[in-house]
Amino acid sequence: MLSLLLWPLSARATNGYWAHGYGSKSKGMAGAGASMPLDAMDAAQNPAKMVFLGNRMDFGVAAFMPERSFTANDDGGNGYPVISPGTYDSKNDIFFIPYFGLNRMLDATSSVGISIGANGGMNTEYDAAVFSAFNNTGGTASSPTGIDFKQLFLGLTYARKIADNHSFGITPIAAVQSFKVTGLQPFQPFSSDPEHVTNNGYDYSYGGGLKIGWLSRITDTLSFGLSYQTQLWMSKFDAYRGLFAEQGNFDIPANFTAGLAWEMTPSLTLAMDVQRIFFEDVNSIANSGTMVLQPGQISLGTDDGIGFGWQDMTVGKFGLQWQCLDDLTLRAGYSISNQTIPDEQALFNILAPAVVTEHYTLGLTKTFADMELNLSLLYAPANKVSGSNPNTGPQTGSLEMSQYEVEVGVGFFF
Repeated sequence: MLSLLLWPLSARATNGYWAHGYGSKSKGMAGAGASMPLDAMDAAQNPAKMVFLGNRMDFGVAAFMPERSFTANDDGGNGYPVISPGTYDSKNDIFFIPYFGLNRMLDATSSVGISIGANGGMNTEYDAAVFSAFNNTGGTASSPTGIDFKQLFLGLTYARKIADNHSFGITPIAAVQSFKVTGLQPFQPFSSDPEHVTNNGYDYSYGGGLKIGWLSRITDTLSFGLSYQTQLWMSKFDAYRGLFAEQGNFDIPANFTAGLAWEMTPSLTLAMDVQRIFFEDVNSIANSGTMVLQPGQISLGTDDGIGFGWQDMTVGKFGLQWQCLDDLTLRAGYSISNQTIPDEQALFNILAPAVVTEHYTLGLTKTFADMELNLSLLYAPANKVSGSNPNTGPQTGSLEMSQYEVEVGVGFFF
């Protein structure tokens, strides 16, 4: 049953492996809206918003379509292993990702809610033995090469008004992750546990943390929101304790969001958010991937073992919401972030080429008597990171990714 729940949530990589938004309305504004009550997925962004929603239920599904590839240039040699020159495209180009949210008012000043969805993930599958050049270091690299990393989140929210224009919310979060990797046999000799590096099928990790939020309506036209999610402390991936730093540890990073919403006119609202994702606090994500692999040296599975070399990410999100008719609302958004993968970290990020930094979005809501239909569209233009790695000497290469998404959601009022 757990595998069935996790399967649809794979391959989602937008801001690093973080979702660009939560719920169809926020997604239509590129994930902005930390200070705007929108729908029952608000708890994933700022739980303080939930008490302003009333009784409602939201669910939907996204068709997420990433295009990811890497290119190995024909400039290697000098005695170093060389990845066969060419461009490698990852398989599996469409994924269906559901969400569900429910909010219930306890009284005029408090509410409880539940939300289920995905924060992120990554999937790559290259139909080649990508690391076969390293075969002389250990086992023979198998094909295909890639990872399948998935996450599922369940949040239970309590929100309360402090006064008419101020509220707080708290959401305990339970999380499940699964992970599988293939094709890394040549790196087994450099591991603290060679039998738990690659090709061990799916492994699961469980844990949780806490999200808190605050919302203030400063004036009749200006609102301010804050939220903080603790690091989600997860059990270790035992089947891959020889691959990830700290013997299989892969916690989920903390993040912080601040947002403003300005009602420029009664029908037009501008939302502006800033989000900070603390990838550098998790060794398996942040440890450098430029360590030189030397015979007899243990470079994988230890506390300071090889990671993906990701840096913290700051994302700016801008959204417009226009209620053009009583029953029709249109949205547009744009977000931009720093590049979380430095050029010199390209080698192991072949497995996770999350190099997108910009998102363009559109959305709409059509309202009926006791329900609404929501739609959001995403285009993340192709971005490329080029670099080299000490383990492949002078050879250079690049990672590239672009993304498309269509999400349809339904909201019911009761």
